[in-house]
Amino acid sequence: MRETQVEKYLKKKTEQIGGLCLKCSSPGTNGMPDRIVLWRGQIWFIELKAPGKKPRKLQEYIHQEIRSQGFQVRVLDCLKDVEEFIHEICTA
Repeated sequence: MRETQVEKYLKKKTEQIGGLCLKCSSPGTNGMPDRIVLWRGQIWFIELKAPGKKPRKLQEYIHQEIRSQGFQVRVLDCLKDVEEFIHEICTA
């Protein structure tokens, strides 16, 4: 499975619950998460990876910087991770 398949699945599942799954682009800032999920007044920054792959050191640093501002960052690397994330935000 490729990262793009996980990304498409996240977008589909987020839209099914009525949320937004926006492509994150920050020119000049490497390491930003791939997507931003907006749902019911909450924001999650989502890093997508191919199964078994981990964020690079720069990505981990950016994730920590985002968390230090009070936002949530998730790393999802398979369809099951997407399902669990969607379930979690729907039941929170």
